[in-house]
Amino acid sequence: MEFNNPIFQTLLGLVIFYIGLKMFSGGMKSMGKLEHLEYFIHNPYWMFFGAIGCTLLWQSSSLSTTAIIGLVASGALPLPSAIAAVLGANIGTTGTIWLAGIMVSDGMPEGITKQIALVHTGVNALMAVALLPFVQPIARFISRF
Repeated sequence: MEFNNPIFQTLLGLVIFYIGLKMFSGGMKSMGKLEHLEYFIHNPYWMFFGAIGCTLLWQSSSLSTTAIIGLVASGALPLPSAIAAVLGANIGTTGTIWLAGIMVSDGMPEGITKQIALVHTGVNALMAVALLPFVQPIARFISRF
C-alpha cells in the first residue's frame, strides 16, 4: 500500500478528524456543570458572540458545534443558548473564507473572491439576525421531539 495516494491520505485524515471530534465531545460531556460561567452560559446573546470568537480562533465550526453538543448532552448548556451558539459558529466560520481570500489575493480579497466572501458572510449574518430573537420559541419547539 502506498501512503502517498491522495485518496488514502484523504480517508485517513477524515478518520483521524472523526476520532478527534469523538474524543473532544466525550471530554466536553464529562465537564458537567460550569458554575463560574453561569451568567455567560445562560445568556443566548453572550453565547452567540462567544461562539463567533471561538470559531474565528480555531477556524472550525465543526469543532464549535461538537463542543456545543457535548455541553448540551452533559446538561451544562441550555438549549436556547446552544441554538444561539450554533448561529454564532455559522458566522465565525466565515472568517475562514476571508482568511483564504487574503492568502489568495495577497491582501484584501478582490473580484470574485470578495464577492463569494461577502455572500457567505451576508447569508450567515442574515440568518443569525433573523433567528436570534426567536431562540426561546425555537428551543421550546425542538424540545418536543
